[in-house]
Amino acid sequence: MTGPSPDMSPETVELRMQFIFALRQAGVRSRDVLDAMERTPRDAFLDGLFKARAYENTALPISCGQTISQPSVVGLMTQALDLDPRCKVLEVGAGCGYQAAILAQLARRVYSVERHRPLARQARATLEQLGHSNVTVVTGDGTSGLPEQAPFDRILVTAAAEDPPRILVDQLKEDGIMVLPVGQSDTVQQLIKVVKTPEGLRYTELGDVRFVPLIEGIADAVQG
Repeated sequence: MTGPSPDMSPETVELRMQFIFALRQAGVRSRDVLDAMERTPRDAFLDGLFKARAYENTALPISCGQTISQPSVVGLMTQALDLDPRCKVLEVGAGCGYQAAILAQLARRVYSVERHRPLARQARATLEQLGHSNVTVVTGDGTSGLPEQAPFDRILVTAAAEDPPRILVDQLKEDGIMVLPVGQSDTVQQLIKVVKTPEGLRYTELGDVRFVPLIEGIADAVQG
């Protein structure tokens, strides 16, 4: 594991240690994923009073009525992608950019689509500030994927659909992996891993989750 920064206060070091312990307790075992999450300053993606709660293992509000996902869920989803440094990744639902920052440390290239323009701008600025030059944040309709950059080695969807969207499956390479929540309501959802094989799709259930629904179109299209 990476060590604490020398300029961290003892309180911050303790919070980071508790944070990593909570991730391990939740089932995040990949050293690469844990290291990436330890290196990523979650507070940089939060505003106001919520910055002080950055290292709690809980989802927190961000702008546009959205949330930054619970860190243990971020860790489990990232771990399930089984990333390597050659991977080209599509993320559907950039949010504030926290998940993309972690993906950027584990993959060659990350494309992240966000339907809320203010969130896309915020994510872009924060990722640039943190030096993640291999991430491109696009304002767009994530349900359509990003056909101009397809196919992808990995696809991560951070909003719940009833089933894995066919248009996204079509943009996944053979032997590629997609991780997403599926469910018909916001109270009963299952995180699944989908592997695209020559014989068809292979599914693995990873646990119960709760995400916002996957919505078509671009929000607040009249904004800049």
